[in-house]
Amino acid sequence: MLEFKRLHRDALPAALERAEHYRLLNQPAAAESICRDILGVDPENQQALTTLILAHTDQFDRHLRKPVGEARKLVTRLTDEYHRCYYSGIILEREAKAILRRAAPGTGSSVYETLCAAMAWYEKAEALRPEGNDEALLRWNSCARIINEHEHVEPGEEDDFVPLLE
Repeated sequence: MLEFKRLHRDALPAALERAEHYRLLNQPAAAESICRDILGVDPENQQALTTLILAHTDQFDRHLRKPVGEARKLVTRLTDEYHRCYYSGIILEREAKAILRRAAPGTGSSVYETLCAAMAWYEKAEALRPEGNDEALLRWNSCARIINEHEHVEPGEEDDFVPLLE
């Protein structure tokens, strides 16, 4: 197993810029790698954590389970409550969109429930937001539009199944 080379602390700002650059180029694995290197030097670097969370969500279309779990773990490391709520919503919203793009039969209720969960996190973030910051409202509205524009994205029916006891 090869050992990774450690970044110099004074190189972290440039590395953060590079991670964002790779995210914008739709290369989330490269951004993830850089963020892991940054966190190896500064484990609580909030910008690296949020970039890594977003890099994981960028991979939801390719893989869903592992990046969702990883992103959720990372959110707990964010020190600001507003950011924990906001990024929890982002993870759920992007998870719902990935499920929606897969267009598998019967996933409409799952998409609906996941979007509603995202919207609940955005409402929590809205209550904590800094003055002039409407990001959570914009995201909430985006979720509402998805629900409104897709007929099959609706609440699931109540499960009337009662298991027989032996």
